[in-house]
Amino acid sequence: MKTLQELTAIAKAFDIHGNILDIKPLGNGLINDNYRVFTDGPDDYVLQRINTAIFRDVELLQHNIECATAHIRRKGGMTLTFLRCKATGKTYWTDGETHWRVSVFIKDSFSYDTVNPEYSYFAGKTFGEFEAMLSDIPDTLGESIPDFHNMELRVRQLKDAVQADPVGRMAEPEVQAILKDLLPYEEEMCKAERLYREGKLPKRICHCDTKVNNMLFDDKGRVLCVIDLDTLMPSFVFSDFGDFLRTAANTVAEDDPAWEKVDFRMDIFEAFAKGYLEGAGSFLTPVEVENLPYAACRFPYMQAVRFFADYIGGDTYYKIKYPEHNLVRTRNQVALFHAAWKKIPQMREIIAR
Repeated sequence: MKTLQELTAIAKAFDIHGNILDIKPLGNGLINDNYRVFTDGPDDYVLQRINTAIFRDVELLQHNIECATAHIRRKGGMTLTFLRCKATGKTYWTDGETHWRVSVFIKDSFSYDTVNPEYSYFAGKTFGEFEAMLSDIPDTLGESIPDFHNMELRVRQLKDAVQADPVGRMAEPEVQAILKDLLPYEEEMCKAERLYREGKLPKRICHCDTKVNNMLFDDKGRVLCVIDLDTLMPSFVFSDFGDFLRTAANTVAEDDPAWEKVDFRMDIFEAFAKGYLEGAGSFLTPVEVENLPYAACRFPYMQAVRFFADYIGGDTYYKIKYPEHNLVRTRNQVALFHAAWKKIPQMREIIAR
């Protein structure tokens, strides 16, 4: 934990206008440490410590963000503004171990955690427009987290965990039952990667963390801009579509042990899909549109595979609160996958409308 004096010294490495009056923790981010920098100048700022355990290539990370925000700004859109380090001209500062960046704090803005049809529509339209705005970006962006949403890799990781069985959990009857439930869907869930290799499915510049609270609103409820751009990278549009629905359309939290209460909310799907097609419809191909119901199934399946592989592997990736936590998460996501899978015909009807 940095002291106020240390944080002030880091902030002063950037081209901040005005004197720093105070620095206080901001929000409850799970990845980066965030602070609000109060000044006597025209703006306050957000100071962030970049989590290099997750984002290992900071140069690439900031390149992606700089290119995307510059392109959005050229088109007249509102976006985040990052300051440059006075010594290096880069949009980050490092002491060799920790990496920091500073952005302008957007005044009179609000974020919400509410998930209902109204905000799901806003999210769909906003993230669809965000993709559309970046669909013609001239710069080449890289993967800030390589293979982040690569289903074939996630399935291989599960099979590797099953083969290694480092803590002996393959002997558990429930583990065997879940494995038999998941693997028959493997080929269908890896369809996106096959379509891409066949040249039928493009990669777009996607946000890859489409949550309601990754948008800022003004005091009249209008969307100002998309935030939290760390996971912005080339991906299939299924990432932005399916990842939102995985959390928003589940009737319970992803680690709720009452998996029999899990269902896939079609009111959320319809609202998000309506907004998304309004925002992104200008550039989507027929293959992308017709496979949006597949995307809604792909992400609970992927998350089930990831939780399950971690449980079999000895809980080395996700933080757990009790020994069966990852197994409970797996059951929950398997139930969500099946609930979504059964509703594909309804999803197709909604997409067609």
